[in-house]
Formats: sequence, structure tokens, C-alpha cells
Amino acid sequence: MAAPLEFWFEFGSTYSYVGALRIEEECRAAGVPLVWKPFLLGPLFTAQLGIKDSPFNVSPIRGRYMWRDLERLCAKFGLPWKRPSVFPRGTVLAARVACAGEGQPWLGDFVRSVFRANFAEDRDISQQDVLAEVLRGLGVDAEKVFASAVTEENKARLRANTAQAESLGIFGAPNCFTRGELFFGQDRIADAISWALGEGRE
Repeated sequence: MAAPLEFWFEFGSTYSYVGALRIEEECRAAGVPLVWKPFLLGPLFTAQLGIKDSPFNVSPIRGRYMWRDLERLCAKFGLPWKRPSVFPRGTVLAARVACAGEGQPWLGDFVRSVFRANFAEDRDISQQDVLAEVLRGLGVDAEKVFASAVTEENKARLRANTAQAESLGIFGAPNCFTRGELFFGQDRIADAISWALGEGRE
């Protein structure tokens, strides 16, 4: 029997965009249960690297490679792509909404729509009106979701996710976690799915 696969993602992460738009379909095809796990990279970068920005901004050489790599990956997988005019954008509210949507049938579509808004439409996903438009487009009561998202209980849920990500050894995004193993990067999704199915284990 397939084990659940946790997909740890950050809405501001370029490679999370590529992974998030693929993973649900690939898990469904393999019969692997998917669990969306939003978290915040900022606190991890501060704690682990002592920086308050994306490593891709801190290291221009690394950043130039990443932007070109994203163009290639999006072409490879047929994903829409438009380099955001602001990077990284604030993602706290979007992540809180994703936490509030845990277990809801609209969560996967919300995650993909927010990523597309950021990385295909260059929209400011830190703004509530942008996220509200996404939710309403999915037929979801945006005001009700926002009210749930900003409760202390839900804020604590996102903080707990971020702390758990650090405890799992996460240092970037996206990641897949299944059967006690961590797989870093969108290019390890297939390996993670195989592991969830019990293939290739010693």
C-alpha cells in the first residue's frame, strides 16, 4: 500500500512552482495520497544562513542560473512562465490560507492558482484582494476563509509547519517527505513517489 507523500512548499519559491503544478497529477496517477504542507522559508534562511533574503538574490551568479533554469523547466513541462517583477514576494497570508484549507477539496486548485498568479501572471500574491479573487474563482467563500486564516490557531499551525520543516532537515523548497525519507527539489518527485510505493527500499 502506498504511503502518504507530504509536499513541503513555499509560495515564493520558484522551484516549488514547478513542483506544485505537477505533483498532484503525478501522485494521483501512481495512487499515492498527497498531503500539502505549506511553510515559510524566510525563518529557515535566517536561522540556517543568517540572511533575510532569497539566496538567489544574495548570490547573483546563482540567481542568474536559476532564472534561466526556470525558463527551461517551464518549457519542458509546458507550464506558463513570466518572471515576477518582485522576488521574492510576501507569502505569509497565502500560506495561512493554505493552512486553513487543509483537507478542503479546493486546496490543490488554490495552491496552483496562487503559484500561477505569482510566476505566470506577475501578480502580487501578498495582497488579500489577489488571493480573494483566486478563492472566488474557485467558488470559495473568500471572507470566510480569510476569517479562519487569521485566527491565532491557524497562525500557530503555519508556525508549527515551519518548525517541523526545520526539524525534518529542510533547507529549501520544494521537498517531498514519505516513509521517513526527505527528497529535496522538484526533480526528485518521481523518486519520492517510488519510495512512497515501497519501491527501491533496502
